[in-house]
Parts: sequence; structure tokens; C-alpha cells
Amino acid sequence: MPQRPQALFAMTAEYVPQVFPPEVLERLRESVDIDPALVAEDLTDPRLEEVLARTEILVTGWGCPRLGPAVLDAAPGLRAVLHSAGSVKSLVTPELWRRGVAVSSAAVANAQPVAEYTLAMILLAGKDLFAARDRLRTERAFPGWGLVPGIGNHGRRVGVIGASRIGRRVIDLLRPFDLRVSLTDPYVDEADAAALGVPLLPLDDLLRTSDIVTVHAPETPETRHLIGRRELSLMPDGAVLINTARGALVDHEALTAELRTGRLSAILDVTDPEPLPADSPLYDLPNAFITPHLAGSQGNEAARLGLVVAEEAERLVAGGALAYPVDPGALGREA
Repeated sequence: MPQRPQALFAMTAEYVPQVFPPEVLERLRESVDIDPALVAEDLTDPRLEEVLARTEILVTGWGCPRLGPAVLDAAPGLRAVLHSAGSVKSLVTPELWRRGVAVSSAAVANAQPVAEYTLAMILLAGKDLFAARDRLRTERAFPGWGLVPGIGNHGRRVGVIGASRIGRRVIDLLRPFDLRVSLTDPYVDEADAAALGVPLLPLDDLLRTSDIVTVHAPETPETRHLIGRRELSLMPDGAVLINTARGALVDHEALTAELRTGRLSAILDVTDPEPLPADSPLYDLPNAFITPHLAGSQGNEAARLGLVVAEEAERLVAGGALAYPVDPGALGREA
């Protein structure tokens, strides 16, 4: 049996057993020589000098430090970084690309639970479930038997902002439902949208014509407060804004002012800042439903991230191409 390449975990140690439970760790160790008890949270620690000198693969995750020149000098044989989380922006550096180190991300695996959360929220919002729950808690009685006007998911218009991995997965998950889905994304053309099976609209038109708007764009200088006072004013009465991307994409001051009128509702899994200050009015507004950044991989979903890394390690060791390589040229417009 050929010798397995040396690998090293570089992440917050407490996440290793969650992302790499026994069955996933066993599969990873079939491809690489890695010690789950040795987890580098500080790659400049002198005690890591010997292991870094022979490390060929870094298995990174949440909490991994930046991979700058000093770290790379200490690991001259490094040929791949397999990231067991989503964005790699916090750890990659130009020097990493200059040295030809391959980088892979498990973002595709993290996209799945976010898209599932979004699907659930879209369907629940279409039924006006959160407001109905609050009314039931207050009144302790049904408003009367019969049809409730103004709710339902038959033909509900859903606008997706951003054809990211998550945005595309949301569109895919919405296909079985009787919803009218549209998309806005400056990097998508009509042919791409047609392949996704949705009409492509300018942002303003999407906001004007959507009952539910869900945000899946990356956080960049250009997208900060992408949804501000003007954009919120374009949304029709009774519309719902869902944000599972990054809090800074929505102007919270403008959103709070709009929610106070009662005209719109919002479902926020991400906020700006995060967490919100204890005195934020968003906690108490009846038309704001806030969850603590849990749409992404949680609990048993974390193992899906580790499985992606184990599969990428198998491809790498077999001499194949990575399935989920990170393109440095596209990082500027990705999460």
C-alpha cells in the first residue's frame, strides 16, 4: 500500500469531532495520515515546526488562521488546502495562489441546510404562520372556522437575490411547489437564467413583483446595504424579506423603520451587528422573526462538510481533479 500523504487539521479544535465524527474520520484517514488529537489553532506555534515541515495537505475549518508567507515557508511541501466549511476568504492569501497550492471548499455542503431553511421559511411565510401563531398565543382562540383570505402558497411570487450556490439550490428546491420564482443577479445572463428555469429581472423589478424576497448574495463592498430604504419601499404591502446571507446586505435602520409601519415582515437568520444589541427593537417587533445564525450546518449536518473533505482527499491522492476547487478569480464576487 502506498504511503499516505501527511495531513494536519488547522481549525478550532472543538469542531473536529463534530465535522469529522468517527465514520467520516475513518474514511479521511484511509487517504491521508492525520492525527485527530493534533489540531493546529496557531500555525506559528514552534511545536508544530516538525509536522508542518512534512505536511502536504491542510484540512482547515472554522477558526483556521490565515495562511501567509511565514506559514507557507514552514510547510514547503504543502500542495492542497481542503476546507471543511464555506468561505475561504479569511484564510487564503495571494502567496497561497502564487505557490500553486490547490484549495477546495465544502461550501456546496453548507449550502444545503441554508437552502432547506430558506425553503421552510418561504412556505411558512406564505401561510403567514408566524403572525398566526402570535395571534393564537394572545387570543387563545381561533379567529373562526373557514377560509383565511390573503394567505397560501398557490402562485405566491418568490424573488431570489443572487444565483450563489445557495441561491441556485433554493431555486432547485422550489421547483416542486406551485410558486412563481424569479431571479436577480448581475453576473447571470438570460441564457443562464433560462437554464435555471426562472426569469431574470433587474433588482427593482424583482422587489416590486415579489411577495417573498430571499437574499443569497455575497457580502462585498458593492453589496453592503443592497437592500436599503429605497429598495424596501419598492416591496408590495404584506411582502416578506428573508435574509440568510450576511446581515450587512440589509440596512437594519431602514428595515426597522419599515417594519414599524407594519407594511412588511422580515425573517432574519443573520443580522448586522451579530448578535444584535440587547435593546434592538427587532427582537420585539411582531413582524420580525429572528433566528441565531443557524441556517448553515448545525448538529449532524456538520458531518456532511467532513464527508466532502474526505471525498476530496480521495480524489487528490488518486491523482484526480478536485470536485470543488476555489477559483481565486471569482473570490471577489463570492461569499
